[in-house]
Amino acid sequence: MPGGRLTQQERQQIALGLADSLPYAEIARRLGRPTSTVTREVMRNGGPTAYRADLAHRATERRAHRRRTPSSQGPEPAPQPHGRDGGAVAEYEETFIAVLMASGLPKMPARVLTCLFITDAGRLTASRLAQRLQVSPASISKAIAFLESQSLVRRERDERRRDHYVVDNDLFYQSTIASARANDRLVETARRGVAVLGPHTPAATRLENVARFLDFISESIVRAAEQAREVLHTGPGTASPDTARPGPDHR
Repeated sequence: MPGGRLTQQERQQIALGLADSLPYAEIARRLGRPTSTVTREVMRNGGPTAYRADLAHRATERRAHRRRTPSSQGPEPAPQPHGRDGGAVAEYEETFIAVLMASGLPKMPARVLTCLFITDAGRLTASRLAQRLQVSPASISKAIAFLESQSLVRRERDERRRDHYVVDNDLFYQSTIASARANDRLVETARRGVAVLGPHTPAATRLENVARFLDFISESIVRAAEQAREVLHTGPGTASPDTARPGPDHR
């Protein structure tokens, strides 16, 4: 039933949908489930290329059994601030990780980025990240290096010379601009190929079309990012007239 645990039959439908290259949203629509449920199910059970319904079902049963019989020696769950429901937070965290992975992030960078996003301060040291995620410092270091290369986290050093890894509003803008700049490098490379392959040849025409397309995309991204930057620094319901748009509320 919608909202309950996925059945084995539903998992078989998910596997069939993946085999037919259906998007997660379409699989979810056919099941009457939220897209996030299907995304999380697939990403925590091998991903779209390795998902197997029977293996996923058995893995879920094992996880459910472990939750029913927790180890008496394990640590107590940390209390949540602001009266949050710890179970709901954990479920949301898994969903966020799955969505980031579906967008192309590797698993550990997705876990680190999610942890930073859902931390009220928006900043943690490497040791705190390792403690929260229960992984080695080396795993955190590799994930941070990847996220920094994508302009998705920022490093700050405190008075004790400890590195803190930060996500904040400006990073969304900076990451968007970095994406546009990556397109610019592709444009330059494509146009260099036009000169090498010779104007008016089929290959050169193809590269020039790619360059023109990406050039237009980059300009649009930068223009939109500049226009929308103020949204990152205003609260809900206080957007300026220049950035406000009719339609659903932005959350």
